[in-house]
Amino acid sequence: MMTDNHDVRDAIVDTAIEMAEYSSWESVRFYDVAVEMKISLNDIRFHFREKEDLVDAWFDRADSAMLKLSEDAEFLVLTHQERLHHLIMAWLNALSIHRNVTRQMIGAKLEPGHIHIQVPAIMRVSRTVQWVREAAQRDATYVRRALEETALTTIYLATFVYWMDDASNDSQNTRDFLRHKLQLAETLDHAVYGSQQASTGPSPNHIEPEATKPNR
Repeated sequence: MMTDNHDVRDAIVDTAIEMAEYSSWESVRFYDVAVEMKISLNDIRFHFREKEDLVDAWFDRADSAMLKLSEDAEFLVLTHQERLHHLIMAWLNALSIHRNVTRQMIGAKLEPGHIHIQVPAIMRVSRTVQWVREAAQRDATYVRRALEETALTTIYLATFVYWMDDASNDSQNTRDFLRHKLQLAETLDHAVYGSQQASTGPSPNHIEPEATKPNR
């Protein structure tokens, strides 16, 4: 029996996503989750005010997996471009076990008339991009920071959209897509600001990002 609040919260998310795998995210209802878990709706309400909170919790797991990667001692020897590549791919890898449901979650957010969902979604994207920059230890300021955030947000969203329909082994096509976009952004940054900023660190050997295995 689960007694820890964190365990119950995680189990609610896992149960809802597993149910969506057998039907669809649209069809998932809290009362079905409650019946499946043998808990009450009040138990669920204690952790989640609405269904969209489940989506946030799912993406929070990806944020956590991404930040955990940055704690690896080998991470800081990577160039900044490689760090960004590793971080974004770690974020996506954490979602990959339920890629189809993740795609359905995003589709639901984009439905017309869901402004109350779409505005928080924009804030959600901004928050994740900020954590990417922090984990990569980007230190640009003022105008350069604003331009960098805009470029990184565009790359992150484009890569996310590309990844959702990527059927290649280990998302290799997405990895290549992301690497190309990051290289282009760095080239443009150097064209505008020069390469004097310490945007790269010693990286004698390029290390491919390892897939982050989400807990189920």
